[in-house]
Amino acid sequence: MMSNFSPREIVSELDRFIIGQNDAKRAVAVALRNRWRRQQLPEELREEVLPKNILMMGPTGVGKTEIARRLARLAQAPFIKLEATKFTEVGYVGRDVESIVRDLLEIAIHETRERQRKQVTARAEMNAEERVLDALVGDNASPDTRQKFRKMLREGELSDKEIEVEVADQSSMSLPTFDIPDMPGAQMGMINLGDIMGKAFGGGRTTPKRMTVAESYEILMAEEADKLLDDDAVLRDSIDAVENNGIVFLDEIDKITARSERIGGDVSREGVQRDLLPLIEGTTVATKHGTIKTDHILFIASGAFHMAKPSDLLPELQGRLPIRVELAALTTEDFVRILTEPEASLITQYTALMETEEVSLTFTDEAVDELAKIAAEVNSTVENIGARRLHTVMEKLLEEISFTATDRAGEAINIDAEMVRERVGELLKDGDLSKFIL
Repeated sequence: MMSNFSPREIVSELDRFIIGQNDAKRAVAVALRNRWRRQQLPEELREEVLPKNILMMGPTGVGKTEIARRLARLAQAPFIKLEATKFTEVGYVGRDVESIVRDLLEIAIHETRERQRKQVTARAEMNAEERVLDALVGDNASPDTRQKFRKMLREGELSDKEIEVEVADQSSMSLPTFDIPDMPGAQMGMINLGDIMGKAFGGGRTTPKRMTVAESYEILMAEEADKLLDDDAVLRDSIDAVENNGIVFLDEIDKITARSERIGGDVSREGVQRDLLPLIEGTTVATKHGTIKTDHILFIASGAFHMAKPSDLLPELQGRLPIRVELAALTTEDFVRILTEPEASLITQYTALMETEEVSLTFTDEAVDELAKIAAEVNSTVENIGARRLHTVMEKLLEEISFTATDRAGEAINIDAEMVRERVGELLKDGDLSKFIL
């Protein structure tokens, strides 16, 4: 299953949480819609239509990662976000890039299983109820007794009663996993000892546990739902979802460039780029669940490109990221909008947090302007960390109120520009000094 939002709907959904950056939003919206368009094509043409991978460039804290995070929720497709710096070249100690596909498949299996569990909830609930009744009245109780207990159970009268139920032995499911040594790229990935040994290693074993009726319901429902699922169908659907709808977001791609001013190749950095090439171009990756073709997985790479330029990436890798999007640095006006416009804006969050202590916070427009101005100024004088600077400024502003809120229940606090300058102004004074602190 994947979403079939139009590009306009995707952009307006992203607008609810992210301010500005329309070019980036439009690029990911079109890429996402193209997945759906491809699925509507006849099969022979569908194989030929490859995704247009995206490279997002822009300073830190302007919304690159947030766009990816929100896109994942919208996509209803297997999605994984990783830092490119986590990987090492094949042959070196560390994770190789093929583990991206293995991890993506595990995510898809989990999501498919959850989705299919929901489809069998009603039957799983009935089966779980029967198991709880067996624990309460035994197998040999008369139908009348069973019916009475069923009525009490459904009305919640027995929720706190303690029962003993047989549940799947978890220890057999959490056995150690290991990589197969001396295998190029550790191709089989993580092999679970339980998968190899099967029943002999405890698979299918149950253990008696004491718990309340309410606690047992959730565990038994999950167990019963799993019994109703067809594992082969789950795996088939998951592999299909990864191959046709999978999205990989590679952050910090600029950190694996071999800098132009350095003489000689930077082995592991350039090696990671070379390992990424076939993955992005389209290759077959072996996993313990079967092989995965990566031809139609969408790759979105992003980086700040402070120290490096996109042209420092290997030419072949640049060619595999044809869509370039630049994200703009944030201005004071953007900060004002970030503080007030998104559904879960910082001001909304802090106001809600204080309301739990019965303290009412209100911010004047001048206070919001002042907060934005200070954040922009500190960014320009110290280090530009984008919208993340607003967290620093808000924490500094509300430090005293947060600490004393428990003693101030029932108070209404109005935050104006004067209070902002008084509480947060020192950030501007200390700003220059922070450069010299070792």
